[in-house]
Amino acid sequence: MTSDTKQTGAVPIATENDPNQLRNLIRRARVVLWDFDGPICRLFAGHSAERVASDLVSWLEGRGLHSLLTDTERESLDPQVVLRAVDRRHPGSDLVAELEERLTQEELRAASSAMPTPYVDPVIRTWTAVGSRLAITTNNSPRAARTYLAGRGLAECFAPHLYGRTQELHHLKPDPHCLNRALRAMGAAPADALMIGDTPSDHEAAGRAGVPFLGYARNERKAKILRDAGAGTVLVSLAPLLELLRSQGAADR
Repeated sequence: MTSDTKQTGAVPIATENDPNQLRNLIRRARVVLWDFDGPICRLFAGHSAERVASDLVSWLEGRGLHSLLTDTERESLDPQVVLRAVDRRHPGSDLVAELEERLTQEELRAASSAMPTPYVDPVIRTWTAVGSRLAITTNNSPRAARTYLAGRGLAECFAPHLYGRTQELHHLKPDPHCLNRALRAMGAAPADALMIGDTPSDHEAAGRAGVPFLGYARNERKAKILRDAGAGTVLVSLAPLLELLRSQGAADR
């Protein structure tokens, strides 16, 4: 599958509100803040996140730190959960720094087999062409995001605005730190921006930063999670977004 995947039949828009809300969100956005894993690609499509989480747990246990995690954290199958759990107990420690670097290396390996979100490549290029500026605001390593985008020929659409995980893990979303960094660097007011994310933590971070939010979900189950978290407009495909951007570009010519 590629980002230009053809789909048959009508592409649904999952939204609680007037469909014109999507058009209004796009029209106001001078700056677009993208989450990475989800809206742009499935980072661990070919490199299991569950295995990465298990390897991090095993690494901790090999250092005699089995009791550092609760049973729920050990069984979460989410490497971010493991990393955050360790940071809560040993914030700013060498242990956290080493664990974060191990996760970064796994994300860099995953970038080579990540699956592009359908339609996202032309959405990114079209949005750039019509004059909006784009940034990455992610809980993943910015090095992994940069590697992936370079491989897709998209790095110039975002450079230099890639804001991701640092070793200060308390700044991860839902904290709005990476969104605020992007807004400051781009000289943009929150009302002139738009955040595209796929998790409740993305939605919360956008709200705390004062940035309008557009949800993306690759299936209806995930769409419901976003709507239940308060997201007003949630797309289950980026095709309608691409169509609107192209019509906007044609109208501006």
